[in-house]
Amino acid sequence: MLRCYITDLHSLPAGVALFDNIARNLTAGIEWIQIREKDLSARDLFDLTRQTLSLPNPHRSKILVNTRVDVALAAGAAGAHLPAGSPAPSVWRALTPPGFLIGVSCHTVDEVRAAQHQGADYALFGPVFTPRSKATALEPRGIPGLAQAVRAVRIPVLALGGITATNAEDCAQAGAAGIAAISLYQSC
Repeated sequence: MLRCYITDLHSLPAGVALFDNIARNLTAGIEWIQIREKDLSARDLFDLTRQTLSLPNPHRSKILVNTRVDVALAAGAAGAHLPAGSPAPSVWRALTPPGFLIGVSCHTVDEVRAAQHQGADYALFGPVFTPRSKATALEPRGIPGLAQAVRAVRIPVLALGGITATNAEDCAQAGAAGIAAISLYQSC
């Protein structure tokens, strides 16, 4: 099962540095690390991405940048993750090299279908459970909602929202290609 660590400086435990946590997750073999530091300027996000790419990466984990395709390209990241409501992945394809991953956050089955139709390589679907790291007005979709989203498309769908070591297997059994989480990987 594919694992995606989504960074969030603001929800790290006291005394844990973001860069150290990223390095630890690279060493642990987390397959994707999505740098999601919304408060950083483009320059600081670029610098963090470049620093991350310079870390030892023994498992060849892919580094993705949240929202900022320009920063991902300039820094040499493997891809970018787009929030719901962003320009379609197909818009970015003309600007990105072959193999550049583009994913989309989705909250409904229709959004997952649209992401596939618009050229996304994968979708993050959720919240499956009540998120642990942030508040949201969205109702959890549950395992049945996740299973429906997975069945609706051919692209990989990763479960997001309230993912724990205990419920990750339920997500896999529902057909999810993987899990994406903040809290699960913040203090492993």
